[in-house]
Amino acid sequence: MLKNALDTDIENIYTNQKNFFSQQRTLPIKYRREILKKLLFAIRENEKRIHDALYNDLRKSGFESLTTETILVEKEIKKMIKMLPVWSRPKRVKSSLLNFPSRDFIVPEPYGNVLIITPWNYPFQLAMTPLVGAVAAGNTVVLKPSESSENTSLIVSEIINSVFDSSHVSVVQGDASVASTLLKKRWDYIFYTGSTAVGKIVAKAAAENLTPTTLELGGKSPCIIDETVPIKKTAKRIVWSKYINCGQTCIAPDYLVVQKSIKSILVNNLINEIKSAFGKNPINSPDYGRIIHKKHFNKLKLSLNNQKILYGGIQDEKQLYFGPTLVDEPPNESILMREEIFGPILPIISFDSENEMHHILKGREKPLAFYIFSNKKNFIDNIFKRYSFGGGVANDAIVHFANDNLPFGGIGNSGMGEYHGKYSFKIFSHYKPIVKRSFLFDLPQRYAPYPKSLSFLKFLINRL
Repeated sequence: MLKNALDTDIENIYTNQKNFFSQQRTLPIKYRREILKKLLFAIRENEKRIHDALYNDLRKSGFESLTTETILVEKEIKKMIKMLPVWSRPKRVKSSLLNFPSRDFIVPEPYGNVLIITPWNYPFQLAMTPLVGAVAAGNTVVLKPSESSENTSLIVSEIINSVFDSSHVSVVQGDASVASTLLKKRWDYIFYTGSTAVGKIVAKAAAENLTPTTLELGGKSPCIIDETVPIKKTAKRIVWSKYINCGQTCIAPDYLVVQKSIKSILVNNLINEIKSAFGKNPINSPDYGRIIHKKHFNKLKLSLNNQKILYGGIQDEKQLYFGPTLVDEPPNESILMREEIFGPILPIISFDSENEMHHILKGREKPLAFYIFSNKKNFIDNIFKRYSFGGGVANDAIVHFANDNLPFGGIGNSGMGEYHGKYSFKIFSHYKPIVKRSFLFDLPQRYAPYPKSLSFLKFLINRL
C-alpha cells in the first residue's frame, strides 16, 4: 500500500514537472537568478541546522561542514547568479560560405526534466551543487538524496520545499527501491554520484531511453611519493587529505606508492602528523568523524583481515569509530587493493625503480584522482602524460575539487561528464546550433540538375 502511494506521488511529481517545463516557466534568466538568490538566502539562514545534521550523520566538525559543504555550495550559487546572463547568451559563430549569406549561432537551452541521485559522504554539497547547475540551466529537478545521511537529507528537503515550487524542484526520499522506481521514468538528463557498481545500473537504465547522463563515481586513486620530497610537509598534506571526513571521500588518496629509500621515515612522519591532527586517541578528537553506518563499518573491518598494520586499526563499533590506520604492503589480490577503500585505511606500497612503480600501477581502472609528490618536474610531467585519470594534483591532494574554474569528473570506471562552475551550466544545457539564412542569394550549383563537371565544385569547397 505504501509502495503504491509512493509510486503515485512520484508519478504526480513527474507529470507536474513536465507540465511546468512545457509552460516555459524556467526559461527567463531573471526567474532563474531570483530563485537562486532565494536558495542562497535559505542556506545562510539554516547554516547551523545544516552543520548539526552533518554532525549527526557523520560527526563532521563545524570546520569541515563549513569548508567542504556549505561554503562550496554558496560559492557555486554566487557564481551562477553572476555569470548566468553571460553563459546563457546565444553565441555568434563564423558562418560557412556554403550558407552565404547567413548568421550562425549556438544557443544554450535546458534539457528539460532532470533526475539527480546523490550520495551520503558529502550529503549537502553533493546534493546542492549539481542542483544549482541544473536550475541555473533552466531545468526542472527531482532530487533523490541518500537515505543513509537521513538528517542532512531532511534539511535539504526542507530548504528546497521552502524555496521552490514542487513542480520546479522536488525531493523524493527513500532507499534503493525508490531510486529504481525513479530510473524507470523517461528523463531528459540523469546525474548520479556514487559507486561504480550502482553507476552501471544507472547507465543501463538511462540507455533504455537514450538519456544522457553524468556519472560521478570513484576508484582507487594512487598517490606516488619519490625520494626528493620534503617529507614532513608531504606527510602533513597526505594525512589531511586522507582522513578528512574519516576517509570517506571519493578523491582521497586510496593507497601510497612510496620510494623504498624514504618509506620508513615517511611512515614515522605520517604517524606523527596523525597524532598532531587528532591526538593520541582520535576517538576523543572533535575533528575526527565517524563511519556512516554499520554495513560500511563491517566492510572496512573485514578488509583488515590478515593485513600488517603499521599504525592504528582501533575500532569501536558502538560509536562507528574507525581510527586512522596505516597498512604495510597489502597483497595485490587483497580487498584493500582490489576495491576502493572509502575509509580511514591507508595502504603503503614501496618501490625501488620507476619500472617497479609502473608495475604497481599498471592494469588498474582509470581513477577519479591521481597524486604525485616530487620535486622532479620531468617526473611529474611524464607520469601525468602516461596515465589517464579524472583529475590530478602535484605535491598536494584533493585541492583541485575546490577550484570551480576546473572541471570535476571521472573517466572510464571513475565516471563520465564533468561539472562545477561554468561546467555545471554546460553539462545541464543542450547547445543548439541555429543558422538564419537570407533569401538574397543562392549558389545555383546546389540544385538539380547538377553540373556535369565537378572540378569547379571541388575548387570551391577546398577553399572554404
